[in-house]
Amino acid sequence: METAAEENTEQSQERKGCFECCIKCLGGVPYASLVATILCFSGVALFCGCGHVALAGTVAILEQHFSTNTSDHALLSEVIQLMQYVIYGIASFFFLYGIILLAEGFYTTSAVKELHGEFKTTACGRCISGMFVFLTYVLGVAWLGVFGFSAVPVFMFYNIWSTCEVIKSPQTNGTAGVEQICVDIRQYGIIPWNAFPGRICGSALENICNTNEFYMSYHLFIVACAGAGATVIALIHFLMILSSNWAYLKDASKMQAYQDIKAKEEQELQDIQSRSKEQLNSYT
Repeated sequence: METAAEENTEQSQERKGCFECCIKCLGGVPYASLVATILCFSGVALFCGCGHVALAGTVAILEQHFSTNTSDHALLSEVIQLMQYVIYGIASFFFLYGIILLAEGFYTTSAVKELHGEFKTTACGRCISGMFVFLTYVLGVAWLGVFGFSAVPVFMFYNIWSTCEVIKSPQTNGTAGVEQICVDIRQYGIIPWNAFPGRICGSALENICNTNEFYMSYHLFIVACAGAGATVIALIHFLMILSSNWAYLKDASKMQAYQDIKAKEEQELQDIQSRSKEQLNSYT
């Protein structure tokens, strides 16, 4: 009976130790950085994936309907191809950068939680945290521009779609005025003014709106714009987290310096007291 009781006690202690270990591990997870990383990955994935496919669909629409001469949209095709390569680079960079920021969140959380233990922050660690704050700020400003730029094709496709809806409306359907409703893509500056035909009217424009390329490109550009907005929110979230962690590390370094000075003074006081006792004993 005593042996069974001892075994139950050991098992309960092991379970308690495992539970405490799990709680300690979960307490060291930077949940804010984890949420920001997931949001950043999701936003960048939506922007890059949907943007890449939408750009390819846009080129197909231009070549088939608005610019039949290849030389008229050759520059635009090169720019779109370059943007697709840039999208590859953006996806790779932010995948790596998100992992680095998540690792920095783990480091900072451990530094703050284990301030009173053997773990100590260093000047290099605080400098790296400050560098991430600056870099994330710059990337946030840049992605604000990307978000605004991604709204331009949404605006263009919306204008084309709304014109098609006007053509389909009962007020204009079946009348001669339908052929007077046109969309001139040259006014947006993406193809030159001498591009042929450049302008589509009436039923031909309605047929364009009914194609899969137009439908998919329009909605993919909307999703890509939403992904860019999500990335901006994630970078702002990261910026708040990094600023807060940097402030914590700065306070932690001051606390560590204070504790080191205090421990040194206490040690010197003990040494003085021990020498005084030795001298007193020698006199007596």
